[in-house]
Amino acid sequence: MTFSAGAVTLGSIPSPSDGVIHLGPVPLHMYGLMIALGVVVAAKVGRTRYVKRGGDGEAFDSIGFWGVVGGVIGARLYHVITDYQLFEGHWERSIQIWRGGLGIWGAVVGGALAVFVVARRRHVDFAPIADAVVPGLAFAQGIGRWGNWFNQELFGEPSTLPWAVEIDRAHRPVEYINERTFQPTFLYESLWCVALGFALIALDRKFKFARGQLFALYAAGYTMFRFVMEEMRVDPAHTIGPLRINAWVSILVFVFSVGVFLYLGRRARARGVTVSGPETGEIELDEGAELST
Repeated sequence: MTFSAGAVTLGSIPSPSDGVIHLGPVPLHMYGLMIALGVVVAAKVGRTRYVKRGGDGEAFDSIGFWGVVGGVIGARLYHVITDYQLFEGHWERSIQIWRGGLGIWGAVVGGALAVFVVARRRHVDFAPIADAVVPGLAFAQGIGRWGNWFNQELFGEPSTLPWAVEIDRAHRPVEYINERTFQPTFLYESLWCVALGFALIALDRKFKFARGQLFALYAAGYTMFRFVMEEMRVDPAHTIGPLRINAWVSILVFVFSVGVFLYLGRRARARGVTVSGPETGEIELDEGAELST
């Protein structure tokens, strides 16, 4: 693994020109390693939280495995479908995930669907698993974004900021071929995701949320920032009207998530159902008890 050639601008972030490290004859793709590391962190955080709330650790492990499989498949399908022009005439590249290209919405939908189906077959409640996992999922996204740095992708417009990222000519959009440093949107999103993960843990300890509300908070918190990052990026993307497709998806998911969060809270207040409690796993609410929304 080497870093981009040429003089390094004072204060800028150099990029590796090759996202592969070699252990003898074995090539290791850093994009894949970052994704794998993120999965390990998400599983560890999720399992710890689930067991702490009285869940079965072994059940979490077996269900989580299929969640990872479903998430990877869904993430790749989302990318291939929304950026199909990148694969026309070379469809064999559609399985080369180490070259980049995993859509978060495909990962969430694919992983959630797999967890839901397997959990249902094993008579395990889905919502507590989802709420246990989401902080770790945010951490995993924060780690995974560094895979984009190794691949020199997901950057914004040209910038001379001290933390601008250097991009080799081969990875620059044609209209910016003579620029060298760009906004590191991958870094901004990574930092936001890590902060979001810690915020979700802190909020979960402080408030009594209805089952599913924490997952809704995660989706709303992520999409709020993703919309901004999506509009900063300069890589080619399909658009609908003035916005990129992923920006529209962020708007829709944000609105839907806020609506779900409010609905779940009001329903729990009205019915006095079980909600997640700070540090104590779960508690029962009496009819009309207060619930933070």
